[in-house]
Amino acid sequence: MSIETITQYIGSYGYLILFICLFFGIVGIPAPEESLLFLTGILISHHQLSMGPTIVISDLGAFVGMLTAYICGKYLGTPFINKFGKYIGLTNERWTTIENKYKKSAYKTITFGYYLPGIRQLSPYFAGVAKIPFLRFLLLSLLGSILWTVPFILAGYFTAETININPKYVPYFGVVLFVLFLIYLLIKKMVSKKNNYI
Repeated sequence: MSIETITQYIGSYGYLILFICLFFGIVGIPAPEESLLFLTGILISHHQLSMGPTIVISDLGAFVGMLTAYICGKYLGTPFINKFGKYIGLTNERWTTIENKYKKSAYKTITFGYYLPGIRQLSPYFAGVAKIPFLRFLLLSLLGSILWTVPFILAGYFTAETININPKYVPYFGVVLFVLFLIYLLIKKMVSKKNNYI
């Protein structure tokens, strides 16, 4: 979906399209979430959206997506793994190992995993399957959604206030973030290997 299309949808359907895109982006249907949040900040700067409702609706979309994925993981995940796991090499022993590793960093992953494409989609399902306590998941995912949506919206807003940005170039922002993330992973891996040799 192009930025022009998203902009037209926002013009036609208002804040509802923000909720839908962020909800489905978390549940696992690909959507350019960071670019969308950045774009909404630009649209706020151009007076096409209001700051308060944009932040609330964006946060709700991500948060409700997390809760939905958690519930699916909790009630459908284990039966699915038991039935189909063997076909993808996921034995009970392997799943127990994965579950234990996830539980060690679950709270951090739930809160800050929003910033990592792929992790933010898988984390709530894993949390549900691993039976992370619901209230704790609720609070951490709400905090994480705020810490993820607000900075991107504000970044778009203040950038557009400083520099004249054409909204059609916003998708490149997502590409730049993805490349920076890959560079970060590469550097982290190199540092880890270097430390292992010492």
